[in-house]
Amino acid sequence: MINTTEKFSDAKIIKINDISKKMDIRIKRIARKKGYTIGRMYIDGVYFCDTLEDQDRGLRSSMTSAELAFRKVKGSTAIPTGRYEVTMNVTSPRFGGRSYYKQLCNGKLPRLLHVPNFEGVLIHVGNTQKDTEGCILVGRNTVVGMVTDSKETFSKLIKLHLLPAKEKGESIYITIE
Repeated sequence: MINTTEKFSDAKIIKINDISKKMDIRIKRIARKKGYTIGRMYIDGVYFCDTLEDQDRGLRSSMTSAELAFRKVKGSTAIPTGRYEVTMNVTSPRFGGRSYYKQLCNGKLPRLLHVPNFEGVLIHVGNTQKDTEGCILVGRNTVVGMVTDSKETFSKLIKLHLLPAKEKGESIYITIE
């Protein structure tokens, strides 16, 4: 006689494991300078590239909205440290129509969700702090205060990691530390 309870339990465990698949991106900020922040991006624990953000002003996702607003300088502040879900399902109003992004990802750039006191935080192409406006730029930190090879790096991020994760139905999360 077959024990159907065991079979049903096994099936549930497999289904739960399938649902929990996720990609973990981590940005470890390594250089907090006046005007900009350099970090290292890791995907599922493996170094992928360098990052450039606005100045880190000590914001944490655990702070109150009032504390965040007091410290934030609009357009010149790195997002709070914390863990955020990333979606690839929203067309960027700012970048979505540009041919590079349309061809690469149909204008749907990686967007961080529920970042306290920030809206429209993306991962995108750029080279200097002036290109960030609260977003995360990817590339190689070969010049002080900048990232280079940003288009090539972003293209690899999308093609090799983010789109395949999306196609597999994986959740994508980013931790900023």
